[in-house]
Amino acid sequence: MYYIDDRHDVVRIPPSRLGPSMDGVITELAREQFEGKFVGGSSLTVTVMDVNPVGSGRIIHGDGGVYQDVDYRALLFRPELHEVVEGQVVEVCKFGAFVRIGPLDGLLHVSQVMDERVNVDERNQRLIGVESKKDIKVGHKVRVRIVSLSLSEISPRDSRIGLTMRQPGLGRLEWIAEARKKKEKGESRSRGGGSAVGATSHPAPAKGKA
Repeated sequence: MYYIDDRHDVVRIPPSRLGPSMDGVITELAREQFEGKFVGGSSLTVTVMDVNPVGSGRIIHGDGGVYQDVDYRALLFRPELHEVVEGQVVEVCKFGAFVRIGPLDGLLHVSQVMDERVNVDERNQRLIGVESKKDIKVGHKVRVRIVSLSLSEISPRDSRIGLTMRQPGLGRLEWIAEARKKKEKGESRSRGGGSAVGATSHPAPAKGKA
């Protein structure tokens, strides 16, 4: 989901920012221009670091700015279809819950929360299983799988990411931990509670007469 990439690009320095010491200015402008933008249509630039100017800047006729080539390192966020990720519930609505995964939000539709009918309590920002009474609400951490992906380069916040928790090993983190404990407890009983198979009791041989 996250990875580091070494990149090369061009930063425009407006006339008002030109001066004798440009290193800090170039780094600031690179962050403003590149952070929060998609790279290659699938990777969102989260952070820009280690910005270094390359060569001399260029000017374009009719433009008072300077165009400076730069090398930099970028922390990129790239969600992938079928990827299992962890996030935090940030909103509950009538059709499900929004889960923040990295810098973007994904939709956990009400039909993808549990293997049972789920009631929506918008007032208290909760989703509640009708039979199990399990719930998720704002602030809960969950493990989900990405089942649909439509990223928007123009407006990253409008990207559509569909999520599900209806598979083994997914769900609210407390549910996963509880299921693991039950499994370990059952395995422990299975190993320690069995009786030996094939053991036969034989009477001791009678002592002979003197």
